[in-house]
Amino acid sequence: MKTLRECVKEAKENKVAVGHFNISNLEALWGIFRAAQSLNLPVIIGASEGERDYIGVPQVTALVKSIREQYNYPIFLNADHTYSFERVKEAIDAGFDSVIFDGAKLSFEENVKITKQCVEYARSVNPDILVEAELGFIGTSSKVLDAIPDGVLLDESSLTDPVKAKEFVEQTGVDMLAPAIGNFHGMLRGGIDPKLNIERTKAISEAVGIPLVLHGGSGNSEDDFKQAIANGVSIVHINTEIRVAFKQGLMLGLNENPDEVAPYKYLKTSIKAVQDVVEKKLRFFNNI
Repeated sequence: MKTLRECVKEAKENKVAVGHFNISNLEALWGIFRAAQSLNLPVIIGASEGERDYIGVPQVTALVKSIREQYNYPIFLNADHTYSFERVKEAIDAGFDSVIFDGAKLSFEENVKITKQCVEYARSVNPDILVEAELGFIGTSSKVLDAIPDGVLLDESSLTDPVKAKEFVEQTGVDMLAPAIGNFHGMLRGGIDPKLNIERTKAISEAVGIPLVLHGGSGNSEDDFKQAIANGVSIVHINTEIRVAFKQGLMLGLNENPDEVAPYKYLKTSIKAVQDVVEKKLRFFNNI
């Protein structure tokens, strides 16, 4: 079975993207896995600090690894949005396949310093662990929004600078970079998010020479996905749309079975709702 590093490398070469989907529970994990399995595509399970605290760090590691081993399937686990070296270390020590240090709110120098520390530690434990960093602020919360998050600016001067991105990558040795290219976490209520800046995406990709990661993919259009992937994005993160689908599936399950008290029965519609969203996204990401 291929490693995550190999899967991301192949995605970059083939101008497709590996789908990254966050979970807070077992039901979402099954929905994501079944979608990926139905298309025979690798998939990344994301767990942010809050999600890891809810599920448990060793518990989410065991869940994902058990599926990978039982089905001999390329399903991987990423420590999404981690804000300190200590918590990056925690995920690495637990056996995560990749980690993200999110220093977007820090100064450039401090972001470089801690990212480099994370890279060095990951290499010392297991060279196959991928380390990703963020350069450019895109918000912090995966939820349905009434407006673009505070502090997120979409004008060209506020997007990630290709020159600074190149400097950042050279100084840290990071494996992947999540830039600000007109994306933001969460999704706007009742509509499509503003278009991504594809020209900037291409410029950053050419400058850094490593895979780019698109965060905040919920709400972006199919055309934006395809253009971003064609110009350097090798992983796409989806979270808010999964949360919305799960909630809608849960409401449907409860409405259809008002007297049911067994969670494994009324949660089946949540699993199916997540599976449907993930399968649709994976088709976009892989030109299927």
